[in-house]
Amino acid sequence: MSEKPPGPVELSVTFLYFRDLPRAMAFYERVMGFELAIDQGWSKIYRIAGHAHLGLVDETRGSHRAADPKPVQICIRVPNVDAWHRWASSQEVEALSDPKDSDSLRIRAFVFNDPEGHQIEVQSALA
Repeated sequence: MSEKPPGPVELSVTFLYFRDLPRAMAFYERVMGFELAIDQGWSKIYRIAGHAHLGLVDETRGSHRAADPKPVQICIRVPNVDAWHRWASSQEVEALSDPKDSDSLRIRAFVFNDPEGHQIEVQSALA
């Protein structure tokens, strides 16, 4: 028996389910700056970085339904968390927190919500 599955993983996609797919698309393109990598019609896959992707799915067609509360957090690491915070502030995102340092995690981070309540964390490593 093999010690691991055969072949490399070529792509990673985390899927989120939305009631209003066009609104979610506009948010992830305009606010987050993610690029549409694969358009499957009712499923839109955006490149976050490298091989990491986020899939936005129309709940009426996907294998799950949008639900509340959202027990998922999307986290992105960036070089300058404070610049990202200024950007998020200018976009009037929902539930925007102030940036805070976590010495135990060695990060500086803040959070906000996408249009349907999925939490997004933006973080930078502390020196």
